[in-house]
Amino acid sequence: MTLLLDPRLADCRRLFLRGHAVQVDIGVHDFEKAAPQRLLIDVDLYVPLAGSTPAHDTLAEVVDYDFIRVVVAERVGRGHIELQETLADDLLAALLAHPHVRAARVATAKPDVYPDCDAVGVEVFAFK
Repeated sequence: MTLLLDPRLADCRRLFLRGHAVQVDIGVHDFEKAAPQRLLIDVDLYVPLAGSTPAHDTLAEVVDYDFIRVVVAERVGRGHIELQETLADDLLAALLAHPHVRAARVATAKPDVYPDCDAVGVEVFAFK
């Protein structure tokens, strides 16, 4: 079953950010601590239609995509992160703090760690 078929999300719009590439000080290994790594972040926000259907075609009537990017930049800017799990959990909590977000999904991926795979990563999902 896809998330959009979950009855708790039946009245929601899904906003998403895909492949947001950021340089992050992340990792537990010495080679990872030497320099920032490229990290790809995907986010889905589930917002009730009642609070995100514009009547006047204005940004103030919806959740602004910039909110997602600001949350990512703020968390990444706080300094070194050991684990992708920590980053994903922190981002999820901050995104769910938005008053109009009912549920969120965050996925992080390191595309440059292993030469024999596209990426290694983690994904979390939660309802408010």
